[in-house]
Amino acid sequence: MQLTGLRVAQNVSTLLRRHISVSLKASINATTMTADTTANLIGSETNISPLKYPVARKDESVVETHHGVEVKDVYRWLEDPDAEETQKYVEEQNKISQPFLEGCESWKKINEKLTKLWNYEKYGCPMKHGKYYYFYKNSGLQNQSVMYQQDSLDGEPRLFFDPNALSSDGTIALAQKSFSEDGKYMAYGLSASGSDWIKIYIRDVETGKDQEEVLEKVKFSEISWTKDNKGFFYGRYPNQEGKTDGSETKSNENQKLYYHYVGQPQEKDVLIAEFPEEPTWRIQSVVSDCGKYLILAIVKDCRDNIVYYADLEPGAEITGKLQVKKIVTKFESDYDYITNTGSKVYFRTNKDASNYRVIMIDFENPAQENWQTLIPEHATDVLDWVHCVNEDKLVLGYIQDVKSALQVNSLQTGELIHKFDLDIGTIVALSGKKKESELFYNFSSFLTPGTIYHYNFKWNNFTPKVLREIKLNLEGFSPSNYKVEQVFYESKDSTKIPMFIVYKNTKAEKRTPRPCFLYGYGGFNISMQPSFGITGLMFIDTFDGVIAYPNLRGGGEYGEKWHNAGRLLNKQNVFNDFQAAAEYLVANNYTTKDRLVIQGGSNGGLLVGACINQRPDLFGAAVAQVGVMDMLRFHKFTIGHAWCSDYGNPDEKEHFENLIKYSPLHNVHTPKSPSEEYPSTLVLTADHDDRVSPLHSLKFIAALQEAVRNSEYQKNPILLRVYSKAGHGAGKPTSKRIEEATDVLTFMLRSLNIDKVNL
Repeated sequence: MQLTGLRVAQNVSTLLRRHISVSLKASINATTMTADTTANLIGSETNISPLKYPVARKDESVVETHHGVEVKDVYRWLEDPDAEETQKYVEEQNKISQPFLEGCESWKKINEKLTKLWNYEKYGCPMKHGKYYYFYKNSGLQNQSVMYQQDSLDGEPRLFFDPNALSSDGTIALAQKSFSEDGKYMAYGLSASGSDWIKIYIRDVETGKDQEEVLEKVKFSEISWTKDNKGFFYGRYPNQEGKTDGSETKSNENQKLYYHYVGQPQEKDVLIAEFPEEPTWRIQSVVSDCGKYLILAIVKDCRDNIVYYADLEPGAEITGKLQVKKIVTKFESDYDYITNTGSKVYFRTNKDASNYRVIMIDFENPAQENWQTLIPEHATDVLDWVHCVNEDKLVLGYIQDVKSALQVNSLQTGELIHKFDLDIGTIVALSGKKKESELFYNFSSFLTPGTIYHYNFKWNNFTPKVLREIKLNLEGFSPSNYKVEQVFYESKDSTKIPMFIVYKNTKAEKRTPRPCFLYGYGGFNISMQPSFGITGLMFIDTFDGVIAYPNLRGGGEYGEKWHNAGRLLNKQNVFNDFQAAAEYLVANNYTTKDRLVIQGGSNGGLLVGACINQRPDLFGAAVAQVGVMDMLRFHKFTIGHAWCSDYGNPDEKEHFENLIKYSPLHNVHTPKSPSEEYPSTLVLTADHDDRVSPLHSLKFIAALQEAVRNSEYQKNPILLRVYSKAGHGAGKPTSKRIEEATDVLTFMLRSLNIDKVNL
């Protein structure tokens, strides 16, 4: 789920794209088994014996009336993660799913191949802070990437920060970082077991030692330094009863903004701003490039923010609340701070611009009628992000028919200076600063792990140089052996939906149906652009398969209009788009129903849950990861109230009547004919997921298994796998990523009609 606004919005959505798809997209080639071995393997592992599911107690006394409609919630007790009965239920589910997945011959072989393919060097974009360059590197199978420091780009890298040293199992992750203006300090947040909660530490760059203070109760927060390097602003929540380790379900409310002085204990932090009358507001803060403004982007949902600011006097002591001035007071659009020149402050916004534009607001004359457009909205392309570099250059990233486009415009005039050449793919990371002339970006695609480019505006030739090329540690791999198509298919209402399809090249004139992996998301203005992973390409190679990624409505691929067409009362469009994608793939001979598996995570888990209820006849198998399954109570747990912007508030009659129509938990059915049989279904969740609480998956699987228990038509398995010391996805160690991907691929092998296996 996207959670934050202003500048952090692009970072969070990028992270989400990464962790939502991290176990899905992916790699390649291997040795070929003999025909006899393949046949024996398939025969032994698709013969699935009937499973005896645990019986979940039904509490018939839990009945609520919603807008005149009585709704039973017989599995309400599963909402308590600490109850002995809940924990026992989870154990019973894992006692079925783990042997099913790990107890077969192929799990180990898939795991070995996946581990081998995952083992290649991965790099991040360099970043310059103070006098040093920093970059991330993972040697291949390290649980967490390591940060290195260099005196220059060609200097010898030295280890600067290794999260792997913080825990033996890699479950402590570096969740965020922010350097002081002079580069002397790095404030960084650590997350444990995948939780959104972080603790902030401060490291002296020269000595490598941390300050004594540790900042706690931090979640959904920027770390924004004042330009005098004395400290930073951050958001934290008040103390609450019970746990705050990611396994709790309590709603996150009453975030406050504080200023922390380096070297002082947290209890001396200065309260800067709070809004007790608005407990769901979250305060994102950024110090302007000139250091004279603290800009607050306040969000309450997962879209739209208001904009306040306070004057700062660089070097002056901050002793109490700052006087906040209001610029934008209505939650109706996005505003993403870019930079400023004096009082002229530049924002990326979709105010009166579905595809986003760049505007200038003069803080000395901020009335809306005085706003000026610097770069107008593009007619078709979506302005995804903007960075200011080299003092007066704006680097703009556009989404152009789902692919990345990159250009440079003038900060003074808004005029186009240059368009960079890009292949079909995605800029997955970019770094650069207003005060620096250098720019770095990482370009990836379905078949390219990543190429990091370096450009210095002092060169004045607009010819980026390849700094690093990330390569698979695999002989014989060539993108030319694969084909990437982008098709546009019709949804139920005749809307054209784009979809990427990737598979191995073949000399055959006629397309032959293959196993197909269909992944979807469709929500929260998040765009699913082409990017590289290991698991998806391994699916292609190992099963001679096809992977397909439809760009469903609800995403941001075509701007706010595309998002609006798949949210609130239009949410059914997302499910229709996904089902139409499956129908297209079958109709055009890419696959058949018994070879087709669907998968989605988070909001995509909801997508999978809704679609197997609505059209079980379309799919051979389904994998729902960390999904939102109870659409009548999602807003009552952790950060769930923020999702009302996409789903609607169940407490409102209009939205309740819409939500109950597709809520996965409330639309489970007992198969009464072969066409109503659920596909083989694997539901995945984790015990420290405080984004989408595991209770959603627990209640859904209880209802599913009860519904199919005595059906003569249900032969396919319905399984739940709950991982320990893991969360929603961000920060998950490599070992756990590989374990989960192995589970998913093994499940697919056991569930689909696969006639070729290359292990």
